[in-house]
Amino acid sequence: MSVRIADSVMYGHLWGTTAARAVFEERARVQRWLDVLAALARAQAAAGLIPADAAETITREARVERLDLDYVAEQTRATGHSTLGLIRGVGKLLDPAVHRHFYRAATVQDVTDTWTALALRDVGGQVWADLWALEDGLLTLAARYRDTPMAGRTHGQPGEPITFGWKVASWADEVRRHLDRLQAAAPRWLVGQLGGGVGTLAAMGPQGLEVRRRFCAELGLAEPVTSWLTARDRVAEVGTLFAMITGTLARIGDEVYELQRAEIGELREPRSAEGVGSITMPHKRNPERSEHLDTLARLVRANAAVLLEGMTGVHERDGRSWKAEWVALPEVCLLTATAAAMARELIAGLEVDTGRMRQNLERASDLGTDTGSAAAMVDAVVAAGRTARSGQGPRWPS
Repeated sequence: MSVRIADSVMYGHLWGTTAARAVFEERARVQRWLDVLAALARAQAAAGLIPADAAETITREARVERLDLDYVAEQTRATGHSTLGLIRGVGKLLDPAVHRHFYRAATVQDVTDTWTALALRDVGGQVWADLWALEDGLLTLAARYRDTPMAGRTHGQPGEPITFGWKVASWADEVRRHLDRLQAAAPRWLVGQLGGGVGTLAAMGPQGLEVRRRFCAELGLAEPVTSWLTARDRVAEVGTLFAMITGTLARIGDEVYELQRAEIGELREPRSAEGVGSITMPHKRNPERSEHLDTLARLVRANAAVLLEGMTGVHERDGRSWKAEWVALPEVCLLTATAAAMARELIAGLEVDTGRMRQNLERASDLGTDTGSAAAMVDAVVAAGRTARSGQGPRWPS
């Protein structure tokens, strides 16, 4: 039974994409934890800390489909420990001689922080792909409507003339900066965690750093210089950047929302043949996607604040900040992935009424007609965007 509306069969699509949900779904998360622990076993075997055949058996047998998850859950509740239930569940799959080498010298946070990096690799790629497609759509629109005049508005009132291409170019320019930020952030986010009790790898002795190097390499993650058990700036940056991204998408959505108003009528968001604006007022065509982009951005900002709070962790480990991420970070990721996909769809099907733009401009007849500088700026944005894209691709350069 669904408790959160975000998990509702009827409404879940509004709060998470299918691809993003697949990252955070419980069985997928548990399997990723097992993958992390299998990578640890292989790294320890390579360093001579555990037998090679034990690592091979752990890698082969530690599969979520073989686990009794009801038993794992019951043991988690009974012990009050975050992963002891998992350890005991895996113990039912392994010979005791092998099980003693499972999860050796690692902590819950080593497992979950490393899983976080893997999850961010997936979600970051999804957000990147949608922003990449969104930017392409915006650059195309900006070029197409480079010289289409419309009223520029400040404080909600007509100001001076602009072109619709110029307005769209400002969106594209902002999206490009987010793509640049994502590219720059990848080396900071996609970092493994292996520190043991207080982050010093003491339980693995002199082989500790070598095990950590192999462990991160096994998972395709960068190796940290030092453990980041209470250094939560990486996660805080995720929240901050995703809040900025969804803020930009909300700005685009708000503009469509406003310009779709009947008294302005310059833009209309796409609507499917089955779409219904209102069951009591069937004449309405509500800007559902545009409106929802603002809703999503508000929720991302709220959850990002929790991630920022995590930067105040105490001493070498602090469960208060770290465990709060277990709730807030998936929310930030799911909501941002949804917003990026929704904005991409919005722009791909956006309807532009150039006649209405001209009529509204002519009604405010004292605005003038000079839009030459605006058109030149469109050219600059489109050229810069196309140049940046020529050295990249639709896959996140992680």
